Amino acid sequence: MTRIIQFTGALLGTLFGFALGLALLQRAGDIIEPANRPAFLTAFVVATLLFGYLAIPYITIYPVRRAVEKLSEAGAGEFGLGVAAVVIGLVMGLLVGVPLAAVGGTLGSLGPPIVSLFLAVMMLAATLQKRDVLLPAVAGWIPGARGRGPSNRVVVDTSAVIDGRIVDIARTGFVLGTLVVPRFVLDELQRIADSPDALRRNRGRRGLEMLSALQKDAVTAVEISEATYPEVEEVDSKLMAYARDHGSAILTNDYNLNRVADLQGIRVLNINELANAVKAVLHPGEEMTVRIIQEGKEAGQGVGYLDDGTMIVVEGGYRFLDQDLPITVTRVLQTVAGRMIFAQPRSDAS
Repeated sequence: MTRIIQFTGALLGTLFGFALGLALLQRAGDIIEPANRPAFLTAFVVATLLFGYLAIPYITIYPVRRAVEKLSEAGAGEFGLGVAAVVIGLVMGLLVGVPLAAVGGTLGSLGPPIVSLFLAVMMLAATLQKRDVLLPAVAGWIPGARGRGPSNRVVVDTSAVIDGRIVDIARTGFVLGTLVVPRFVLDELQRIADSPDALRRNRGRRGLEMLSALQKDAVTAVEISEATYPEVEEVDSKLMAYARDHGSAILTNDYNLNRVADLQGIRVLNINELANAVKAVLHPGEEMTVRIIQEGKEAGQGVGYLDDGTMIVVEGGYRFLDQDLPITVTRVLQTVAGRMIFAQPRSDAS
């Protein structure tokens, strides 16, 4: 399709160049010698041919493709605002064009349509630039205008896909709404899967496998978005831009992305925080049995783990290494990395 349009541009450039070249030669008079006129006309036609061939995609294909991408990403509220802005711009152009048409001549014939088009484009650009302010104001008038606020769409980060727990979470049906995997997340997974480093390559392949399982087995709906945000370089920045534009939450286990998104007012669903929240709650004084499997950081400490992975540090527990030890919980510490439990052997421990 692109080739056909380029050849069409070359043909139009040739015809336009030939006609314009003849017109210039007629007005040139004695400036161009008669012997040089064929060469001038040939060079002029070749230049307009090349210009038409190279420039027409930037005039037709690329703007249309960009417009289609924007329209596919726009919510009902944004689309309605855009249509209203264009209509208002054309009406303003019509009002300004009436006195211009009365002037007559070239200005009277070309001025009104040019002014109308200019005002329509300017109104559309200004409206889209201020859509964050305008959409809440007209939310009650335009159906879907609330799409910029909190929605039931959750955009998935690369780290959450590679982690794999998202598949189990989606299977439970606890995620209400639609999980959205943008194209740039897929591209990053592909780059990681093609990495020469074996560890990164395995992580990338695991992520692609998890995504396939998510699409096949999850109770929650999964959508692949074609949004790319080519003007933004970092994948994390693309995620936040997508979340802002669609009123979505971000599903991740990346601590830094979580903090930055929080600062920008973007809702974040952190898998690690969810895992910590659903772990068993223990209180000082509770008793249980844990197997000591390694030495702690401090002298004499022993370390064991609950079934959910919670670390238990037992004071004086190292002497019970590789044994099941009855313990009493002394205190519970909540850290960024998770919950840590401190305990001591029960008095009846041998």
